[in-house]
Amino acid sequence: MKRLPVLAFLVWVCALFYVGIFLFVGGFLLVRLEVNRTSTCEDVLLPSSAGSGSDFCHAQPRFRRAVVLIIDALKADFARYDPSNLSPRPYENKLPVLDELVASRPAHGRLFTFQADPPTTTMQRIKGFTTGSLPTFIDVGNNFASSAILEDNLIHQLGQAGKRVVFMGDDTWENLFPKKFHRSLPFPSFNVKDLHTVDNGILQHIYPTMKGDDWDVLIAHFLGVDHCGHRYGPDHPAMADKLTQMNGVIRSVVEHLQNDTLLVVMGDHGMTDTGDHGGESPKETEAALFLYSPSPLFPAPETKADPTVVPQTDLVPTLALLLGVPIPYSSVGQVLLPLFPLPGQAEGQGGGPDRAEALWINVKQVNRFLETYSSMAKDIPPDRLSELQAAFARVSAAYLSALHQGEPASPELIRSMQAYLSSVRDTCRASWARFHPVKMAAGLVLLAGACLLCYVLSELSSAVLAEGGVLRAPLVVGLCVAGCVAVAQLSSQGYVDVHWCLAAAAASSEVLFLWRNCRRSNRSSSSSQKGRVAPPRLLSAALVVLLLRCASLLSDSYVIAEGRAVTFLLCSLGLYVPLRLNWDGLLLPPPAPDSQKPPGALPGLPAWVVRREGAALCLSLCVLVGSLYLSLAMHACREEQGGTCQPSPFLSPLARVQDSRLRNMHYLLSVAALAGWTHLLYRWLRHYGNLNSPGVAVVAARWLLPGAAVLTGLHWAVGSAPEDAFRGLAELIRLAQSALPRAACAVLGLGAALLWLDPLTVFLKHRAPAGPHRAASAPPPPPSYRASIGISPQAELHHLIPQLYQRIRRSLEDGPAEGGAGEDGRPAVEAYGLGTVYSAPLLLFAGLLGLGLLLLHPESMAPAFLLLLLEAAALLHIHAACSTLYSQQGDYSKAFSVPWAPVVLWSLAATQFFHATGHLPTFPSLQWGAAFVGFPDGHTGTLLPATLVTLNTFSAHILFAVACPLLLFWPLVCEVRWNRSGRSGGGEESEDVIMEMRLRENPQQFSSALLQLAVRYLLVSGAQVLASVCAAAVLRRHLMVWQVFAPKLMFEASGFVVGSVCLLLGVTLILRVDMAVSGWFKRLLPDTSR
Repeated sequence: MKRLPVLAFLVWVCALFYVGIFLFVGGFLLVRLEVNRTSTCEDVLLPSSAGSGSDFCHAQPRFRRAVVLIIDALKADFARYDPSNLSPRPYENKLPVLDELVASRPAHGRLFTFQADPPTTTMQRIKGFTTGSLPTFIDVGNNFASSAILEDNLIHQLGQAGKRVVFMGDDTWENLFPKKFHRSLPFPSFNVKDLHTVDNGILQHIYPTMKGDDWDVLIAHFLGVDHCGHRYGPDHPAMADKLTQMNGVIRSVVEHLQNDTLLVVMGDHGMTDTGDHGGESPKETEAALFLYSPSPLFPAPETKADPTVVPQTDLVPTLALLLGVPIPYSSVGQVLLPLFPLPGQAEGQGGGPDRAEALWINVKQVNRFLETYSSMAKDIPPDRLSELQAAFARVSAAYLSALHQGEPASPELIRSMQAYLSSVRDTCRASWARFHPVKMAAGLVLLAGACLLCYVLSELSSAVLAEGGVLRAPLVVGLCVAGCVAVAQLSSQGYVDVHWCLAAAAASSEVLFLWRNCRRSNRSSSSSQKGRVAPPRLLSAALVVLLLRCASLLSDSYVIAEGRAVTFLLCSLGLYVPLRLNWDGLLLPPPAPDSQKPPGALPGLPAWVVRREGAALCLSLCVLVGSLYLSLAMHACREEQGGTCQPSPFLSPLARVQDSRLRNMHYLLSVAALAGWTHLLYRWLRHYGNLNSPGVAVVAARWLLPGAAVLTGLHWAVGSAPEDAFRGLAELIRLAQSALPRAACAVLGLGAALLWLDPLTVFLKHRAPAGPHRAASAPPPPPSYRASIGISPQAELHHLIPQLYQRIRRSLEDGPAEGGAGEDGRPAVEAYGLGTVYSAPLLLFAGLLGLGLLLLHPESMAPAFLLLLLEAAALLHIHAACSTLYSQQGDYSKAFSVPWAPVVLWSLAATQFFHATGHLPTFPSLQWGAAFVGFPDGHTGTLLPATLVTLNTFSAHILFAVACPLLLFWPLVCEVRWNRSGRSGGGEESEDVIMEMRLRENPQQFSSALLQLAVRYLLVSGAQVLASVCAAAVLRRHLMVWQVFAPKLMFEASGFVVGSVCLLLGVTLILRVDMAVSGWFKRLLPDTSR
């Protein structure tokens, strides 16, 4: 078998897809251009009627101090108080202090809805309400790898003004503003299961700090509410406890306030009904904002014209002017006017500008930023820029004219300045989705070329591998072209753009390979058909389903309902298979043998074989449909689906289930599914005799797999216990939450390592000849190890690969002299498990991997994994039955070629179980709890938690990709033995069932079939990535692009990368097994082995 060429081709094809994805994403998800300039006091000079400017920075500010309490995920609904609600939910009416302060002192405090800009993740929100700028989509990927903010921001301006900023809470601030605080007390923020560490740490320091005089601005970022939402959801008693605690914190802070101190209580974002956030639904973007001061804060009573919804960017200019510092340079926010006195009434308000002056400072700052940004970037349309410049000129002339005449600014002028600020923000929001069309087009072309190359390679895999050295020229040419491009860039630009170097290498190697194989195909067609693969029978239906799947990715409605759409396509294609077989007449018993047929004509299948395979096909279809139907109960709901979708109760961890009886039922169901997963794998391996080997791989199957399952069940039992159930055993439970999953992972890792070390599961047995004392009539004893498959003991010899046994008998010195068999007709040497020597290690590895991935999911997802196993088995048996039935028409089973239909079904199943395990192509649906399995105290870095979340998210892609080679082996595993007379059993003319050893007998066909299967799977998966790329490119100005199409592109591309790597892993394991089989034969048969 040509192992290295197969692996080299697959790595090269995957690299082509990676380059195309990298190039397109580089043009589609660009980060907004940051203006690294800083506002100064000179920028805030106020014109006066005397013509001299007043120094804003050295004037008395409205407030000398400020306390900013950030309650992470403080949703707007959490802050509202409804006295008529007599039966509040856990998150309702838990902050009565806000309503009391607003009702008793309306001039001192007011509650607003704080509107966040998506993405609603903590780091982006902190950037938004400290810089006043708008984030971009790509920033969401940096939420847990925060880097320092380089743009001008409120923290920097406060420091420049000499104000002492003290911070305590979420350590994200320390990463964003390194060495910017006068004093900081950061606490680790990533452990979403920890509800109290950060909050309790703040409470230990906040009151002593407020009593002291060593601070000017105090920022405290509480995380308990957010973590409670992630762990339990908002509708849980733990949320009521957390909000009640925050109510007490606010009340105590208010009691410690002085008259010159401003209190800001705010949430950075909201949360969904499941406690998640990150998207742009109203539940995620609507937070709470409460402003209060012991001195009068609002100069005028509240009117209907006053805003009730405040964009988060507006907090930056408002706080800057209230505290007497310049507005950050890149801010596009607008001052909150109700906080500022009317023109001419600022004398009695403790200093600071009035409304007109505040708006004028704000307008000048925004115009200054607009001019700088438009000179550096060209993404704002020129006509729109001209309109904004003309609007500023009109506003500036009107304001300076009123000031020169000594008149207060008119309401019309104030509205004009507000309109200008709103127009600039809207323009920036529309323009900061900057695209690079050339890179996007290049990436799209590369992806399309990679898909075409996969098709060509799948059709010509045998000829390509037979020729040898086909890949050398494309690789060399690609490297040379990339080097030339790099040299040209260095000489012309002075730097190397990696995007274009990779694009040049990928495109040149693609074109050269396709051109050479096109010439080879033309020569083959003109001379003979050798080296060309005939189109498979089910290509048309599979192609239609694949096209429908790709077309659905261009519709936001289908992407939103993707889980059910993919389930429908998978079920439809599965049901099409028996209909097509029946249409071709292959499900009916064949007619009686025709005596007029010439000798040597292909015999049809016996009637009993057709009936048996038809029954197996129908049973497999029932299992498939049943699994699909049951898996629909595991699906999650998107925010866009609203009330039409109810989230599955299986998605919540057992610790969230408050009903103890229901929790126990879910736990028992999960344990039963876990036991079913382990038992089915064990039973299959025992059925085919793969548990008799003395090798270390059997240790993994017999002991390590059940041991890991037991540890997983114990981990679930510990994790599902309520926090207050065993207070006396808290330390022991905490130790078990860390030790049990780590031990399970260690056991699974050891099993996988042993499997890779020695993947053979073959048992070689010698039989001593019968002694003279044995009675002639005594029946032969059964073998000590049997791999029963439902056939008679007399026929077992033929099941155990007789051709190999004949060679083994001839090669061993102690074999019988004649015939190589004992008196009972049995061979002297028997090898058990050799018929499934390739599939058994792969199936065992997938079982170990699946158990590890299940460990990263909520306990109640165990039934979904069992359904995944049943669905995969059903698809494999459907494919095997079709292979057997189609063998009546030709050489289908012996060519080892896997048709397109099973490959498309396999890929659709991966996508279907992505949804059936509770995942969605949205960032709020990420199951962050996977990062803390085995690490309840959190992590010191971000690589390990990111890896765990990735494994959790793409579990279905990983399992189906690793197990993809089973499509090649399963028809051989399920091979039916029959003879020309139509009877099962022995006979000289019987067809030997040698199962997977057929691949060993035909190494060239084995190599080409494995390569063909792998590239077909890559093509089906790559076509879906290409469709997502086309949707994002064509609909990049669509209303739902950042909510639906861009996240779908990211998840589809990431799933392809993870799946292709795991496909390489599965193929590599097969090559490792083949190497071990070759070594086994070489040791056993040194003279005759190849």
